[in-house]
Amino acid sequence: MGADAFNADAVDRVFEIKRRPHDKPLLVLIDKHYDLNRLVQYVPYPATRIMERFWPGAITIVFKAKDILPINLTAGTEKIGVRMPEHPVALALTTAVQGPITATSTNITGDWGCSRVSDMDPLITDKLDLIIDVGALKGGIGSTVVDVSSGSPKILREGAVSEKDIFAAVFQKS
Repeated sequence: MGADAFNADAVDRVFEIKRRPHDKPLLVLIDKHYDLNRLVQYVPYPATRIMERFWPGAITIVFKAKDILPINLTAGTEKIGVRMPEHPVALALTTAVQGPITATSTNITGDWGCSRVSDMDPLITDKLDLIIDVGALKGGIGSTVVDVSSGSPKILREGAVSEKDIFAAVFQKS
């Protein structure tokens, strides 16, 4: 479920539709590295290494957020999770809106996700402005979440990319 990451009202709507607790931040999708300049205070060297190796892909990187971001987007954490997706439609959407969009599964918080539009909960679909059916999604393991807000990488959730592969990318000699 996506919305303009800089529009606090749109972000609130995502929280409302998903029934998501407001203390759980949303991550954002970007289609080009340049968009990081709008979102984060700085890009530590380990993040650069991770992006070079795994973006686009199933890695979400958590940075120190710029203070211009809506507070509801970051849930007051002063951090922002950013991912560059592999899926061509997700990339096309971020390109079309010319900026970051929220990214979260289209389900009520706590319920199982779905991989087809036909399986989506009507409590959600009835509230959406637009649904793009791209066929069945592969689903599976979520993205690996790596926090670099302190400079050093810290794995918050191991997902599609292993911790071993992340640290190998960060610490291998160029």
